[in-house]
Amino acid sequence: MSPSRILVVEDNPKNLKLVRDVLQFSGYEVIEATSGEDGVRLAASEEPDLILMDLQLPGIDGAEALRRIRSGARTREVPVVAVTAFAMDHDREHAFASGFTGYVEKPISIRRLPQQIKDFLRLGGVT
Repeated sequence: MSPSRILVVEDNPKNLKLVRDVLQFSGYEVIEATSGEDGVRLAASEEPDLILMDLQLPGIDGAEALRRIRSGARTREVPVVAVTAFAMDHDREHAFASGFTGYVEKPISIRRLPQQIKDFLRLGGVT
């Protein structure tokens, strides 16, 4: 069985490296995008099993990228998890209202992230 493919959409190089390193160490194949536009393009061409999407991105933001991903026939059902430094309850509610299927807060816990990803994949993103 091939490893799950995770598309990480993150414009901060340090955050991207951290997530990539943790996921690769945990056995996942990682695809990287540094803008919402690239994330939408790679979601369509690479067919990831899960997308981790920063909400604050240059160009189109995470919510707009999600809207575009959801409009594609091949990407409509891919779980997309919001990743954000905002930790207020209304931010979490806004992410779910926007159509995200999960939510991970920054700073990302390198101890919890592998299990969170496993849960998102198993549950289709909802946690």
